[in-house]
Amino acid sequence: MPRLSVFPKCYMYELCATRTMTLLDWIELAAALGVDGVEMYPAFFESFEPQYLGCVRRQLVKHRLDAPMMCASPDFTTPDEQARQAEIEREKQLIDVTAELGGTFCRVLSGQRREGVSRAAGVRWTVDAIRSLLDHAASRKVVLNMENHYKDGFWRYPEFAQDLDIFQEIITQIDSPWFGINYDPSNAILAGEDPLKVLEAVRGRVVTMHASDRYVASGTLEELKRQEGITGYAKNLKHGVIGMGLNDYDQIFSRLKAEGFDGWISIEDGVNGMGELKESVRFLRAKIAEHF
Repeated sequence: MPRLSVFPKCYMYELCATRTMTLLDWIELAAALGVDGVEMYPAFFESFEPQYLGCVRRQLVKHRLDAPMMCASPDFTTPDEQARQAEIEREKQLIDVTAELGGTFCRVLSGQRREGVSRAAGVRWTVDAIRSLLDHAASRKVVLNMENHYKDGFWRYPEFAQDLDIFQEIITQIDSPWFGINYDPSNAILAGEDPLKVLEAVRGRVVTMHASDRYVASGTLEELKRQEGITGYAKNLKHGVIGMGLNDYDQIFSRLKAEGFDGWISIEDGVNGMGELKESVRFLRAKIAEHF
């Protein structure tokens, strides 16, 4: 049966910018939600030194929580070859951190959809980068999971492989037991795709899932997609309690069940606080019990 983890959308600013909340604080709060694990993000960490990682690991053990996935955001579509290599080395470091915390998944992406980068070049750079990481991932027993992504909160431009056809062009070139898909139905909506169509396109390759519900507070999805030069998320893009947005979780879970999925489902909602996170946990627990 799938297990449930959580990502602190409501505390990203405190954890990553002002540093008024520590990762250890967040783990303690997450323990009260009734989940099985917490999804990590590189900027949560004060350092990657062994002593600090040991503190994080002990806090996880204390609260009986796993750290199944590192939500890394490598940017492989920069035209600068040295910068791409630096991103590869950074991803290797995050694979190591994932393994040190007992995790088994580390996210990979394509990168930002920069002006002047052709489809052919972006696809080639992404495929080459991911392939170059596979041996290292295998050595640490960590699966690289590529997400149908919208945009990292600290990026200027949206995901290069946001559209399904580009995403598929990349993933069909990577065949390894150490590579799979992190499926996010909300990101499909933002790309103007049907989440169920995206799920069908990656059937049998989904190893993890991001659970969220999104809606556009004003305007249209097309207007949202035109806001490419805005750093972070567009202001009219809203998260809500899971089960109250645009996603059909009965259809999603029934299809995942049919494919034999039993991986981690990570909640990526709750921007308005712990109350919403608790409601999302209750909804997903009920749906998991119903479908799996």
